[in-house]
Amino acid sequence: MKESPQFVDDLSVPGLLYALLIRSPCSAGRLLDLEVPRLPHGYSIIKAGDIPGKNLLEGFSPTVPLLAQDRVTYRGEPVAVLLGPDLTKLQQYADACVVNVQEEPPQFSCEKFSSDRLAAKRAFTIGDPDGVFEKATLIVEGTYRTGLQEHWYPEPHGALATFSYDKMVVTLGTQWPFQVRRSVAAALGVSPEDVVVRPAELGINFDGKLWFPALLGCYVALGALFTKHSVKMMFTRDEDFRFSPKRNGSRISIKTAIGKNGEIEAIETRTILDMGAGGPFAEEILDRSCVGSLGLYRCENLRVEGFAVRTNTPPSGPFAGLGLSQSFFAIERHASRIAQKMSVDGGVWRQEQSVKKGDRLPSGAILKDPVPVQELLETVEAMSDYRRKWSSYELLRSGGENKRLSPKRGPLRGIGISIAFQGNGFISNGSDRGNYSVELTMEKDGKLEIRTSAVVSSPETLRIWARSAAELLGIDEEGVNFAQNRTDSVPDSGPSSLSRNITVITKLIERSCVELRKLRFREPLPITVRRAYRAPKTTVWNGTVLDGSPFSKLSWGASVVEVEIDPIDFNPLIRGVWLVVDGGRILSDKKARSSLKIATLHALGWASRESLAYSNGVISSMDVLSYDFLSLQSAPPIAIDFSWNDSSVPKGIGELPFACVPAAYAQALSQAADFSFDTLPITMRSIRDVFAGEDKHR
Repeated sequence: MKESPQFVDDLSVPGLLYALLIRSPCSAGRLLDLEVPRLPHGYSIIKAGDIPGKNLLEGFSPTVPLLAQDRVTYRGEPVAVLLGPDLTKLQQYADACVVNVQEEPPQFSCEKFSSDRLAAKRAFTIGDPDGVFEKATLIVEGTYRTGLQEHWYPEPHGALATFSYDKMVVTLGTQWPFQVRRSVAAALGVSPEDVVVRPAELGINFDGKLWFPALLGCYVALGALFTKHSVKMMFTRDEDFRFSPKRNGSRISIKTAIGKNGEIEAIETRTILDMGAGGPFAEEILDRSCVGSLGLYRCENLRVEGFAVRTNTPPSGPFAGLGLSQSFFAIERHASRIAQKMSVDGGVWRQEQSVKKGDRLPSGAILKDPVPVQELLETVEAMSDYRRKWSSYELLRSGGENKRLSPKRGPLRGIGISIAFQGNGFISNGSDRGNYSVELTMEKDGKLEIRTSAVVSSPETLRIWARSAAELLGIDEEGVNFAQNRTDSVPDSGPSSLSRNITVITKLIERSCVELRKLRFREPLPITVRRAYRAPKTTVWNGTVLDGSPFSKLSWGASVVEVEIDPIDFNPLIRGVWLVVDGGRILSDKKARSSLKIATLHALGWASRESLAYSNGVISSMDVLSYDFLSLQSAPPIAIDFSWNDSSVPKGIGELPFACVPAAYAQALSQAADFSFDTLPITMRSIRDVFAGEDKHR
């Protein structure tokens, strides 16, 4: 097995210099100049004009500058890199630097925007939604909002640049080593082969280290190039929290025309995403949000609008689901609202109205494989005793018994249900457009070496690959080794995101093993086999039409959440979470359950307590200290089951809790409080404010 990498903060080399960023003091304006104190020998500074190559991350659109040059677009935007041997003195010199900016009025809201603030826009219409809405007898409307979410990595962002003969070696935690290599090479003005990227320990990241680490890689590499010393940059926890990308906020409005049997006859969605100062995945996140806002309900008449809006706050970035999580919260909350209007159980309504095999998803995909929604709903309902509980709690709600919290009446209870899918892989017009591969070599002694740049957050993934290869080749698992995944010793396997390690890399390894099995008795050892994958082009935005299937693979999930509200302190206690998943062939029951449990905790944290917002464009240090996580010690009971399908290919599942659980949680609280909670997070304060407002808020 491959030796485990270290965290960047644990690394040190002789003659090391440190790097700090000089940041913009304001949110918007024209950059005039930078006043730098007299620096002693051994200390230096790099500005945008000093960069020998491109002052941009390579290969991304919208573009991301390394250092601000003419304008600043958010408070804290990097303006220069300060370098020196003593970190304490370096901080003193950084504090003495003065960034002069001709300030302009900042834009912090994404609710109203002009076209020049759009990072991306999408729109398409199918059928005749206007005609249906004109004749509809029941129209259900709602607006659903979600807030920011911090990744809170095991280690803040950091990077180390060293020299190895004629190569620049950059070590950092990244999900995409070859993207870092391309960006660093472009910044230095050298060939990508002159740069080696060595992934450090990653830990749980939820796609937060997909693109942002490349910035730090460029900073330390530029520092090493100019100073001829090794250079290290480590964000403090406070700095990382305030300036690294968060899950973006969203505002999604949904309007539906409902038929007499509860069917959706027309749907209109309008999605607005706050992308901060930009971010290279704005288009991908918007695409996924637009597709997800339609859910998985049958409808032939629809209109979808989506806007990714720039604001003068730090760039937003990917977080598990890349937009699907926000949009599934919206459509599933809306589904519960429709069911309530129809006076039916939300689980029953979903079974009747969700797509089935042979149907066409509103986004264009014809579902050729079985759609297990009914099976998943029936299973999760049985696990949680959903129908009996829903009927009991609904009787209390409709009877008015829980209009006021009272210690004498005891806690109020509610239960919610939701369904969702996970789209595995990037949408084809997103950022994953390369031709990626893995390489396997069977040595003369019969041992196997697997070479891939895929970055894993758990050793269990390596064990899955080793076990699969050993079974296919009939060798001992101990005879399977992994090459050190430096970019000079492995092929480009693409970004480790959106379950690609399980879906794409596993498939490539298995295909390579099948080929090796054919060759090893006909050709002399060693034998090397390489297999490649190119992201399929399945979706095209064609003017006002979305043509084709947006995802190559779909996995499915259903969840139930039960809550109670304490009558004294308004604390929303989660009594239980039940989750059922169809993820195709499960390669490791232990890893799958662990992944789903961790994701469920983070999803509940986003839904219930991780309240975070920019105030005048910044997050204060006090907000950092008061950020509230759901810890393992306070985790509610979580029951997980799988819809087993050994004949199916493995599909990603780790993002399903983010798509399923928040909407079920919000519906459970809505039933308990007899109030429609449509904004995440729903905290103890949110509930207290509802009851303090009395009936006028209901």
